[in-house]
Amino acid sequence: MKTLTLFHGSDHIVNTPIYVYGKRTNDYGQGFYCTEDADLAREWSVEESRDGFLNEYSLNTTTLRILDLTSPDFSVLQWITLLLRNRTFDLFSDFGSTAREYLLDHFSIDTSPYDIICGYRADDSYFTYAQNFLNNVISVQTLARALKLGNLGTQIVLVSEKAFGKITFQNAESVNSQIWYPQKEERDKSARATYKQIRESGTFMDDVFLLDIIRGKLEASDVRI
Repeated sequence: MKTLTLFHGSDHIVNTPIYVYGKRTNDYGQGFYCTEDADLAREWSVEESRDGFLNEYSLNTTTLRILDLTSPDFSVLQWITLLLRNRTFDLFSDFGSTAREYLLDHFSIDTSPYDIICGYRADDSYFTYAQNFLNNVISVQTLARALKLGNLGTQIVLVSEKAFGKITFQNAESVNSQIWYPQKEERDKSARATYKQIRESGTFMDDVFLLDIIRGKLEASDVRI
C-alpha cells in the first residue's frame, strides 16, 4: 500500500472533498486539485489581500489508476491537448484553430479509465508558454524545457469517485498572505526569467514547431517530439 500526503490550498477549510464538484474549466477538468508540496499549496491558497488555508490529507493509492503526464511515457503535447479540452486559449490566426484540431485528433488521451491525473499546473506563466506554442511562436523543445525548469510545481488531481473514497482529511492551518503572496509572486517572476533565458538561448536547427508537426503529420510516437 502506498499512502501519499497531499495538500490543498484554499480560502477555506475543506474537511470533505466532494466528488463532481469544482470548475469544469480547470486544467484537467472537474476534480480535486492537490500537491505534495506544502509550500506550493500555501502559495496557491492566498491572494494579495486575502489569507488562505493549507489543508492536509492522506491518500491511499492502492488499486487507484494514475495517469502521470510528467513521466517519459508522455510528451508535453499530450499535456497541452488536455488543456485544450478544458481551458480557453487566445489563438491569433486561422493556424491556431487548425493546430487545435490537429492536436486534439492526434495527441488526445482518454482520461476516463483513471482515478488520478498528475501533471504540470497551467498557472499564468505555464499557460502563456502553452499559448505561445499553439501560435507557433516557440518549439515543442522550448516548451518542454520551460515546463521542467520553471519550478512552478505539479498537481495531483482526484477525478474519480473511487479516488475520493480513499482520501482522508488530517488537519488545516491558516496561511498569512503577507508572508506567502510575495513568495508566490517571486516564484512566478523566477519562472518568467528562466523562460526568457531559454528563449534568448536561441532555437536549435532540429527543434520542432507546431507547424512542422502538422505539415509532417507527426504522431505521439515520433521520436522527434
